[in-house]
Amino acid sequence: MERLTRRAFHQQALSLLACGVLGRKMIAGPPESERHEPRASPGGLTDVPGIKVGHFTHSQRPTGCTVVLAEEGAIAGVDVRGSAPGTRETDLLNPIHTVQKVHAVVLAGGSAFGLDAASGVMQYLEERGIGFETRVAKVPIVPAAILFDLAVGDPRIRPDREAGYRACVRASAGPVEEGNVGAGAGATVGKLFGLDRAMKGGLGTASVRVGEVIVAALVVVNAVGDVVDPRTGRILAGVRTPDGKHLADALALLRRGERPASLRPGENTTLGVIATNAAFDKAGMTKIAQMGHDGLARAIRPVHMPFDGDTLFALSMGRVRGADLGLVGALAAEVVAEAVVRAVLKAESVPGYPAARDLLRAADAR
Repeated sequence: MERLTRRAFHQQALSLLACGVLGRKMIAGPPESERHEPRASPGGLTDVPGIKVGHFTHSQRPTGCTVVLAEEGAIAGVDVRGSAPGTRETDLLNPIHTVQKVHAVVLAGGSAFGLDAASGVMQYLEERGIGFETRVAKVPIVPAAILFDLAVGDPRIRPDREAGYRACVRASAGPVEEGNVGAGAGATVGKLFGLDRAMKGGLGTASVRVGEVIVAALVVVNAVGDVVDPRTGRILAGVRTPDGKHLADALALLRRGERPASLRPGENTTLGVIATNAAFDKAGMTKIAQMGHDGLARAIRPVHMPFDGDTLFALSMGRVRGADLGLVGALAAEVVAEAVVRAVLKAESVPGYPAARDLLRAADAR
């Protein structure tokens, strides 16, 4: 197991944070003409050794699931910040509970029906002899969280056990596909003033390396609010004007006293997985998951609403000791924010839900 001196990690991490985690200037931002383009080579969750990612995207309607495999086991934490979550095995991740490692995390569309995808992941892992050792069997530990995408296409089509299994079969340690894939296939954003003014969300990922320490995030953005670029403050996707041609600014509408649409709990959720090769216990990973939500707050507004089920998992592969917990948490927030931005910039339009790339390019052309 590698060891990074605390002083060296502090120096490198503080330097990186001072200029922005991905080499960006925190105040000025890039030229206006480049602001709607995804940043080049952001890295991804699979930059963390021992992590694989696989997607299943349904062919009949925009929905699916995404599986993060940690077959050797990962120390895990979770922070559920939204008020309407749909989850499985999150109580197990409480630091006071016995089981220490998980073997996969599932993010799925399909609302609560999508939790069934985790059963397929358990089957895949059991067939390979992976799981928590008991006297009679190995039991794979597979936490999961879901988002509501039933309003996009036929709601009877949802990720199921087979979808979870097939996502595992497709999992790899290679570059992670982003946009309208897996759990992000049916994700939408900007629903605060009704679905008819919403836009397409999606799945994004990003990573950063400080010395030997790698911190990465994968986020599925299905938020009720707007997505903004933290570098510039520019709204990238979210609530549209009534004619559907422009971005409206959800918070500005609220400040003017406009009433939101009648929303139901659980219909909006941002889900994510943070991963690092730094070694921490369950309490430490829970803290990193908590700090990761700062990244959601930087890139989504409003966030953590009563209608949201915002949930972040955090996984430690435990290969590098000596990293500072607070600084890894700060880096986690940065890559979470970057992954949120990439999720909407990589998304593509589907009927009724235009993508950021289309609205922003039209705006820049005017």
